[in-house]
Amino acid sequence: MSHPPVFVRTATVHDAPRIGTIYNEGIRGRIATFETTERSATDVAAWFVDTPTEGALAYPFLVAEQGDSVVGWIRASSYRPRYAYRSIAEYSVYVANEARGRRVGDALMAAFLPACSYAGLTKIVSRIFPENSASLSLCARHGFRVVGTYEKHGMLDGVWRDVVIVERLFPENQR
Repeated sequence: MSHPPVFVRTATVHDAPRIGTIYNEGIRGRIATFETTERSATDVAAWFVDTPTEGALAYPFLVAEQGDSVVGWIRASSYRPRYAYRSIAEYSVYVANEARGRRVGDALMAAFLPACSYAGLTKIVSRIFPENSASLSLCARHGFRVVGTYEKHGMLDGVWRDVVIVERLFPENQR
């Protein structure tokens, strides 16, 4: 079955309901986040007014559209509040269940990385469950490196879970 092309653009607050729906699929799936409380469109809309740490850079927030629907999103957010970390961001990427396997994550990442560089970020990081092979493969294809594992990093549904730490540097901004 042929699918329409994926188009990536900057997210807007009008995308909040669909972003929330996709995030909630990830929460229910228990393979992408320690979060257990589903998010409303109002919760997600607050992400658009998130005040960065003093001196922090603007964080890219993109969505992928396929046909008439948002089918994925990727977002950078503050890593730590200390001034020394102002050019480092964490990121999250989520793809709608119905769009998985269509390279939506690749399209998002291909647009997101240049946006992060343009924003002046020096590094992006994430923590990924070891069994989330799709996310780990996405990172490997886009130049991330595994820097370690946090063992028993958090408890989800009564079970301690490890996370793999990945990072992607932007050497062009590390001068």
